Amino acid sequence: MKPLTKIIFLIGMLFIVSCNKEKTTISVKNNLNLPRTFETVTLTKSELKLKETDNLEDYVMVDMQQKPQIVQYVDTNKDGKADELLFQPKVKANDKSEYTLAKRKDKQKAEAICYSRFVPERTDDYAWENDKVAFRVYGPTAQKMKEEGVEGGTLSSGVDCWLKRVEYPIINKWYKKYADKTGTYHKDTGEGLDNYHVGVSRGCGGISVKVDTTYYNSKNFSNYKTLMTGPIRTQFSLKYATWDANGKKIKENRIITLDKGNNLSKFEINLDGSDTVSVGLTLHKNDGLKTTDKENGFISYWENLDDSELGTGVVFTNKKDIIAFDIYKNEKDEVKNQYAKVKIPNKKLTYYTGFGWKKSKQFENPTQWNTYLNNFAKRIASPLKVTIN
Repeated sequence: MKPLTKIIFLIGMLFIVSCNKEKTTISVKNNLNLPRTFETVTLTKSELKLKETDNLEDYVMVDMQQKPQIVQYVDTNKDGKADELLFQPKVKANDKSEYTLAKRKDKQKAEAICYSRFVPERTDDYAWENDKVAFRVYGPTAQKMKEEGVEGGTLSSGVDCWLKRVEYPIINKWYKKYADKTGTYHKDTGEGLDNYHVGVSRGCGGISVKVDTTYYNSKNFSNYKTLMTGPIRTQFSLKYATWDANGKKIKENRIITLDKGNNLSKFEINLDGSDTVSVGLTLHKNDGLKTTDKENGFISYWENLDDSELGTGVVFTNKKDIIAFDIYKNEKDEVKNQYAKVKIPNKKLTYYTGFGWKKSKQFENPTQWNTYLNNFAKRIASPLKVTIN
């Protein structure tokens, strides 16, 4: 072989090797003047250019310094194999970040920080949490007990806030104290507590249907299904028995999602029987600061709660759906709710709802809480732009 021919051949071989070693690059662009840290990107197996025979769980995302990222694998079709990968890129304001898909070296599973489950040991709650917040709702057994006058029953479709101030999971620990009678989650021993009273109010983001001047609510959820838990996301569905709103038969089911680092849960509600719905926040003593912001699409309430302060809020994915704001007071039942009335296009409504507790050291005052909600709304309106090469 002549020297020149050999050089051309070697260059050709190097080109083939480099092509074979090309990696899938994921570019994430942020068009906002805000940093993005805890927003979840979902990538499918096909989008990542993997073959049908490839095992998605053999791969992980790495940044430009080759540092592996926390990921969560999701089996959407329940065939025992993951077909989606979740991760949370970090992108500075008006900037972009790049990641690559790499073979996984460590096969250990990350802790399920984002967690939810049915709780039969406390009647039949359904509870969920992440590293910032925790919530619960009430099931059919609790409803039946209340209707039959059995002690310990609960009749409410409101959303209860569990005020945690630690980043590790607390649901199982707090319920175990209750079940073993070794303590109570109504007393703060350093991790937080449940001192947020819901009753028959809307709690944090519950819904009502308003007919004339009256608000009608569903009863407790009738069925549930846990869809996923993991280091980045927990998701579950709830069904409600058909309920009556002054002759309107309302059919409702919902999917609730909570991601790591977020104070707000995502509520995706399918509702048939009304073309409008009112989403509410409990006002308790009604002595706090109420905020209604149609321009940015949120409502909030900041109040004194025992020896601390608490902010609750609802952010709507489409601010154009907001029709009006209202305050409801019923002195007889001691129920006070702040509402945003919204349209339900195509029988579907999506919003985010949650809280910020001063003792968790995330928010010191209502200004900081409203800024968080305002920025959250901006991020929803301008999702991260993902390009796969």
